[in-house]
Amino acid sequence: DPYYRFNDVMYRWISLDNWTYSRTFRTPFDVRRWQKVNLVFEGVDTVAQILINNITLGRTDNMFSRYSFDITSVIQEVNSIEVHFLSAISYAAEQSRCHQAHSVPPACPPPVQRGECHANFIRKEQCSFSWDWGPSFPTQGIWKDVRIEAYNHYNLMYFSVTTFFVKSAQQWTLEIESVFDVVSSKPIAGLATVSIPKLQTQQTFSVKLQPGEGSIVLLVNINKVRSSTVEAWWPNGHGKQTGYNMTTTFIMEEGYQIEKSSKAYFRTVELVQEPIPGSPGLSFYFRINGQPIFIKGSNWIPADSFQDRVTYDTLWLLLKSAADANMNALRVWGGGVYEQDEFYDICDEIGIMIWQDFMFACALYPTDQNYLESVRAEVSHQVRRLKSHPSIILWSGNNENEAAIASNWFSIPYADREVYIQDYVMLYVKNIREIVLAADKSRPFVASSPTNGLESVKEGWVSQDPYDTHYGDTHFYDYSSDCWNWTVYPKTRFASEYGFQSWPSFSTVEKVSTTEDWSYTSNFSLHRQHHENGNDQMLQQIGHHFKLPQSTDPIKKFKDLIYLTQVMQAQCVKAETEFYRFSRSEIVKGEGHTMGALYWQLNDIWQAPSWASLEYGGKWKLLHYFAQNFFAPLLPVAYEGKGVLHIYSVSDLHADQKLTLRVVVHTWSSLEPVCTLTKDGVTGKAQSAVPIYKESINDLLERCRNCTRKSCVVTFCLVGEGGLQSPTNHHFLSSLKDAVGLEKAQLSASVSHRDGIYLFVLQTTAIAPFVSLDVGSIKGRFSDNGFLMTEKKKVVVFYPWEPTSVEELEKSLTLTSLMDTV
Repeated sequence: DPYYRFNDVMYRWISLDNWTYSRTFRTPFDVRRWQKVNLVFEGVDTVAQILINNITLGRTDNMFSRYSFDITSVIQEVNSIEVHFLSAISYAAEQSRCHQAHSVPPACPPPVQRGECHANFIRKEQCSFSWDWGPSFPTQGIWKDVRIEAYNHYNLMYFSVTTFFVKSAQQWTLEIESVFDVVSSKPIAGLATVSIPKLQTQQTFSVKLQPGEGSIVLLVNINKVRSSTVEAWWPNGHGKQTGYNMTTTFIMEEGYQIEKSSKAYFRTVELVQEPIPGSPGLSFYFRINGQPIFIKGSNWIPADSFQDRVTYDTLWLLLKSAADANMNALRVWGGGVYEQDEFYDICDEIGIMIWQDFMFACALYPTDQNYLESVRAEVSHQVRRLKSHPSIILWSGNNENEAAIASNWFSIPYADREVYIQDYVMLYVKNIREIVLAADKSRPFVASSPTNGLESVKEGWVSQDPYDTHYGDTHFYDYSSDCWNWTVYPKTRFASEYGFQSWPSFSTVEKVSTTEDWSYTSNFSLHRQHHENGNDQMLQQIGHHFKLPQSTDPIKKFKDLIYLTQVMQAQCVKAETEFYRFSRSEIVKGEGHTMGALYWQLNDIWQAPSWASLEYGGKWKLLHYFAQNFFAPLLPVAYEGKGVLHIYSVSDLHADQKLTLRVVVHTWSSLEPVCTLTKDGVTGKAQSAVPIYKESINDLLERCRNCTRKSCVVTFCLVGEGGLQSPTNHHFLSSLKDAVGLEKAQLSASVSHRDGIYLFVLQTTAIAPFVSLDVGSIKGRFSDNGFLMTEKKKVVVFYPWEPTSVEELEKSLTLTSLMDTV
């Protein structure tokens, strides 16, 4: 296993070598019967020369492009084919050496990442040269399908459907773009028929295809009567993801017909950037089908260093876990790959909106002619391939490259700055943006993330401060401040990256390590940490509020630390996300109207400490269970300011709700509440965050006799009509390391099986913070985990992802709560 222990270093030689793929094959058809025969590579990683029967067809230099070679004159009955790969590392180094004009930083990743240099000189998955959460495995090979196409007359190469709502006519319109290759030397004419049975819409067009490669665009108006009954596609949590089956048939004079089945989804997207009363700057939020939507979710990185291991099931598990945690969006980050078709199909199906970066990240890039040409082919291919997906709501030029220039990450002398700004504008604006706007008018484009949006455009595309909270989106990381202190977070318009690291569970680490590795400071633990001082930063953040484990058993100590890093990460990201959610409807000192929270990051590329909430293999960390609650459609959120406790009702629901707020105070030493406050007639305002309760902490402590900050804890929830209920939230009045009365709880669980799910009935003898159920490597997830247990009994459901049994679950179960680590 390349992920075992130190194999990422042991296997470096593979990527330093050149490799050749070869085979012979019989042509499964009579070549003489076809006017044109193509050899098509959907994906070649990355630099290769391709030969058939010892004749060079061409070369590839871009992992993200599709390559098609005309082999009509060279194909025979029996053929030899060879693909000669050149080491991506030596190619990138050579490209960097040949770039005489000016240096294009960064040359190499930081040493802690144990990576390879000059990733920015090759159009390849940038993080395959290493990243701060991933190993260096610069793969080479054929990473997508290869096929031979043979045709007469004409061939359909790309087919896409985008939808528009024409306000003036109150009518939906479909734009169908078809890209053809026409073999004949003269134009061919014919008919194209588009039919959407469910919308009683059928239209036939006369079309004429010119010789060579070209596209035709058909505009289909949805039947006027049906237009009003069209069901739109909505994001998860806001409605259904309706799609309509449609067929498009081309019948040309040659009598040869092409029929294309596809789905039409109706949705509109706008990125709203307009003045806000009482605040400098501009808003930055998405309107879907005319409705402002608060974007809740995370950032997606490649699910494996070896893309062929990423199956449909892998994608389904990770994306379904995002939707199950109440997410409605993911940002496909610019240092990975444009995901496979199935990824976007699943997102269309389950309502996950996609912020799609182009594949440029944390670096400056060259802009010589060859490089730009390669990028243009890549962008035009990817936009044509992906634009039919309603899930994609935004194209973004790059990750953090505007910020890299603005904040001068690479110490560029001020005198040379202009050169790099020109390169930046040339690449993302004059090339990528131009192609995107010409090819796809159905969704917005921003040049970078973070960016100030329209303000960046005004400042020549590189703004003074891309992190300005009054515009666009921000990325924010702070590992030294106390993460429970909400005042350190930016009250931004849109938080598109933020987060904290944790370790994956022991069962995940165990698979790729050996006994001597099982300590927080082992060579293995240091080797897996690719972020400078990452392991220490986690301990420091834990130390703010928790006692560090003191066990004399080294393996127990390691497991306790893993648990505490997960508790800390979950609690930190919860505090920050809740801050962004309650800032939705307010402006404070000119800041606020936050309309998006995408934490970094959703998934892992290997088994290592990282910012992810899903471990490699899909197991939920405590953070992911917390996300299910902090992204809930209805949530009470508390924060303290100047000794006063404020509670907000945060709602993504489409209608106002009549609610009851229940606030319960417990002393740490008893499962019986000290006092309960019920406030009826609370209005949970639709799609808003509104204050519903405030009380000074002193009054609260007085009201609940015998309570001090250190001896008591506050929990609260919202209950509505018809079974509507928010998750129960908590607010700590002091650090848990200072808590008085907390005792070690005896936790027990009985497991039973019912209708394909497993019930865990938990019992506790005392209040238990952060109760964690772990069933080792049995695949599945719990209905809740990492919770504060304030009642004697709680039922938790386990949803298995593979067959298991009560016996297996009982045998694998470990129960941990905070006092077990002391």
